[in-house]
Amino acid sequence: MTATATAHPLRRWLARAALPLALALAAATAAPAHHADAAPAASGGVNDFSCRPSAAHPEPVVLLHGTFATWYEDLNYLQADLAARGYCTFALTYGAYDGFPLVGGLKPVALSNVEIKEYAERVRAATGAAQVSVVGHSEGGLQALYLAKMQGIQPHIKAVVAIAPPTHGTDASRLVDLGNKVLGPGTLDTIAATLGFPVLSDEFPGGPAVTALNDGPVAQPGIAYTIISSRYDELVTPTETAFVREPGVKNQYVQDSCPLDPVGHIGEAYDLNVWHLVGNALDPRRATPLAICAVGSPG
Repeated sequence: MTATATAHPLRRWLARAALPLALALAAATAAPAHHADAAPAASGGVNDFSCRPSAAHPEPVVLLHGTFATWYEDLNYLQADLAARGYCTFALTYGAYDGFPLVGGLKPVALSNVEIKEYAERVRAATGAAQVSVVGHSEGGLQALYLAKMQGIQPHIKAVVAIAPPTHGTDASRLVDLGNKVLGPGTLDTIAATLGFPVLSDEFPGGPAVTALNDGPVAQPGIAYTIISSRYDELVTPTETAFVREPGVKNQYVQDSCPLDPVGHIGEAYDLNVWHLVGNALDPRRATPLAICAVGSPG
């Protein structure tokens, strides 16, 4: 779920418009994205199916956007950063309706997840890689977890990095509870389906995708899991709902590394501190602590 689900469109537009300037300022003060002890990165790629993974980064990275977003408007800056570090990176706009490809992440999770599986397998086949790593934000994080568990391709996935996923269902700062009390249980689900956004029901507590994902262990053997969230996330709430409290899963708040970072839900996709944590999760052998913390967007 992204902020458009509840925030005023003007607020979201202003947050997006301010991002390039914020990134430029943060980049001037933040620690370098490259690991200090790593060799110069080979040339990576963005949605380049001729890209061949390097020995340093043998797994292509598939990035999954959130609700009401696209491949080029959510994790696109993070994708470019990973490509600059030498990763072959790939992203698609999933869950969009025919005739209206400008917004994705709208269809039920189970339906979109089949599309994502086919794309991930296409990436694997084209690049010749034995496995892919999957990075998702918000609904994309939920999709990444669902993909690893529900699609029967566990051996083909090296790592899952989920940024603020509604793993156990979000109450959206208690708005879901309020809606159920005022309108009656199930009314929000009906409204979401009527408007063509059935995925929202998937992300609420007790939703079909959340229920299926949490039927038994979420984490699958042989896959490295990292869940990243912010204590100030205002949409995936309670923030603890993002985490997978199972053996072998690394759960971390941004503030565990950068206590003063006020980053919110949208901002987590663009936050340089989050990018560093994602890089560490994808390449744990070369993981480095954050030397200098950037300040992310609180929206």
